[in-house]
Amino acid sequence: MTILLFRRRSRQLCLWLGGLVWLTGIPVWAQTGANLAGAVRSAAGSPIEFATVTLHRAADSTVVKTEFSDSQGRFHFERATPGRYRLSAAQVGFVRFWSEPFELPAGGLTLPAFTLQTSAATALKEVTIVGQKPLFERLADRTVVNVEGSTLAAGNSSLDVLARSPGVTVDASDNLALRGRQGLLVLIDGKRQPMTGAELADYLRALPADQLKSIELITNPPAKYDAQGGAGIIAINLKKDQRLGTNGNLNASYGRGEYGKFTGSLSANHRRAGVNFFTSATYTNRRGFGVRNTYRSFYESQGEASILKGTSDQRNRVTSTDHFLIYKAGAEVNLSKNTVLGAVVAGFAVPNPHPHGSGSNTSTFYDATGQVTDYYTAPSTSEGNNPNITGNVNFKHTFGAGSPGSPELTADADYARYSTHRTQRQTTLFEMSGQPAATLASDQTSELTIQAVKADYTQALSPQTRLEAGAKASRVYADNDVRFEDTRNGITTPNRNLTNRFQYDELISAAYVNLSHTVDQLNVQAGLRGEQTHATGRQVVEADNFQRDYYQLFPSVALKYTLSKQNEVALSLGRRINRPNYRQLNPFRYLIDPATSGRGNPNLLPETSYNAELSYTFNQKFTAGLSYSVTQDPITDVAYPETETTTVSTDVNLDRQQYAALTLTAPITVGKWLSIYNNAVLYYIHFEGNLANTALQAGRAAYNVSSNSTFTFGQGWGAELNARYDSRQRVGFFEFQPFGQVGAGLKKEVWDRRGTLKLAATDIFYTMPLRATSVYNNYRQELFLRRDSRVVTLSFGWRFGNDKVPGTPRRNSGAEDERRRAQ
Repeated sequence: MTILLFRRRSRQLCLWLGGLVWLTGIPVWAQTGANLAGAVRSAAGSPIEFATVTLHRAADSTVVKTEFSDSQGRFHFERATPGRYRLSAAQVGFVRFWSEPFELPAGGLTLPAFTLQTSAATALKEVTIVGQKPLFERLADRTVVNVEGSTLAAGNSSLDVLARSPGVTVDASDNLALRGRQGLLVLIDGKRQPMTGAELADYLRALPADQLKSIELITNPPAKYDAQGGAGIIAINLKKDQRLGTNGNLNASYGRGEYGKFTGSLSANHRRAGVNFFTSATYTNRRGFGVRNTYRSFYESQGEASILKGTSDQRNRVTSTDHFLIYKAGAEVNLSKNTVLGAVVAGFAVPNPHPHGSGSNTSTFYDATGQVTDYYTAPSTSEGNNPNITGNVNFKHTFGAGSPGSPELTADADYARYSTHRTQRQTTLFEMSGQPAATLASDQTSELTIQAVKADYTQALSPQTRLEAGAKASRVYADNDVRFEDTRNGITTPNRNLTNRFQYDELISAAYVNLSHTVDQLNVQAGLRGEQTHATGRQVVEADNFQRDYYQLFPSVALKYTLSKQNEVALSLGRRINRPNYRQLNPFRYLIDPATSGRGNPNLLPETSYNAELSYTFNQKFTAGLSYSVTQDPITDVAYPETETTTVSTDVNLDRQQYAALTLTAPITVGKWLSIYNNAVLYYIHFEGNLANTALQAGRAAYNVSSNSTFTFGQGWGAELNARYDSRQRVGFFEFQPFGQVGAGLKKEVWDRRGTLKLAATDIFYTMPLRATSVYNNYRQELFLRRDSRVVTLSFGWRFGNDKVPGTPRRNSGAEDERRRAQ
């Protein structure tokens, strides 16, 4: 799409609306909020630059947002939720100022200038007393996990922190679920991750939690987001340093479970007026283990009865060692007062020796009477190398004077290339039958290329009405080649049944229009997104090809009504889609053990869901929400019998899934020293489908509860205590047993708060193993999975350089600006 910018604002708006309505077919609407502005002055009347201005909820002084005054002492908060607030302002050499509580109306508010009094003592102590965001925040349309500064994040991976977030679970196959539902879109700094399941989990394990700023859990996203992700969006935001001058952060941690885990990182940036250069590097060397034990029972039907034919007991243990380097470098330049251009390059490098692992397998087979019929062992080795590189160019222009509500255009262009080279070798030793040893080896190479361009336009049509519109096009191309070889009696031959090559090409074009309007206490938002999908899959060895072409509309509507200063209700409705990715469609086989393999399913169809959510908020902190969704062709992973002694793990479409949930959040503050965030999700999921001659008409009520306590002591001391519990639950043909974990952390700030020591322990009682059962008419499987989850980590972080922050932080990447506008 070509977008021409005209000088006259009305003509520019008509062009956007005309082009986007043509793409989507009908008009739509979107989100907004109230703007709050003011200024900070000294007692002499001069403006105070770089003052830290913090917006607090009046009820409990919880930090909502922080901004900084510009060279004229002015500050503004964009699109805040109408309600009752207080403001605080602080700067070196001045006494902290606190405003009286005030009401922020839907139409916005400009406050009189604040006067900061000169401090009689050194101001260094004053500047350190700034508002710290709570670990968990419940906003109107999302839950935010403020990872930055968390003690429990020290030395852990992003997956560890995500698994402890409210309502998030990770199952035995590494599938992420939010409030019990699978099918999520994962964004990192606004960029869609092309992975799911085990590959996404491995990537998040490789991303240190020390690099995270926050995680946003969005269950019913507005139309401006990609429609992908029927269960919602997990948006991971990385840290960005906004301080002036040359500065940075240095972190190092060592954790010990059964094996050691080291992580070290260095980030630096140089910011001057109109330009910012930044870079970062993280090195991790981790060793761990995985246990996967499977007990299987095979039956045969005789009339209406099922007769046991035999069982198998397979025990797998893999020990893995990996190390990697994550790097990033970029720049942001102010081309003019209202125009910013940025570029960033990031990569994932794997130094030698490449990540590798060794595994052991023992398999014992029994007949119906319990007598051993076969026994073998299968040692295995693997090695992997998966470097990648991504690049982004972003642009932002604010029209007019650049005041709150001025029209704004942002654009992004992204390129990413992911490479994979993985080898695996497994030798089966037949201990009982005396057959010669058999070795199966695989060599897989994959190339994945992602290209995307997008543009977003926003404009306040009036103080009560705001317009948003945008367009995006993305292409994913994957080429996968895998070769298998058999070796018996010293003779190696190609295994043509398993060798294959698969190529996948996907193009998605999208556009959206949003409008939001506020009338008194009522905010009405509506949106429509249109997406055209064209996808082809081709097997080179086998002619099992497919082509998918479809255009779909995704409407969304949201209503929020403020009953009083302490009570508000909200209702949101939307339609979402969850497309299978190329790895799920890839028909390749991969080995788990001699009797278990995995493969993709080229016949997978996208799932579509209709979602509704009704919520009530009391005192801007306590919330209760009711959710309901119905999903057609839901995608779920399964493990079912392929022969009388082997099973296959893959993804399939069921017929229908219905979901209902009650979500409760109760943050509690005890003085200034203790904050407790409690979250509970009670839900019911019902599945309908058929697989392996087994009809599924089943559902189960389940719940997960979590509580996180943050302690703030004097002299720079702090602590955290985290606990969660997940009840028994059903996901398709799998039924999971209860599990939970407890973690604790302690931190101490040193060297004038520039250094931080942290000691953290996760899964203290070793209660995180997953147990799952899958039952079919002629087959039953019991799965046990454990990882090196009980870890004690000691870390040290040091912040160096200038502490001053620029007044109007407008030089973020396009994706980050999109995220801020969504808040």
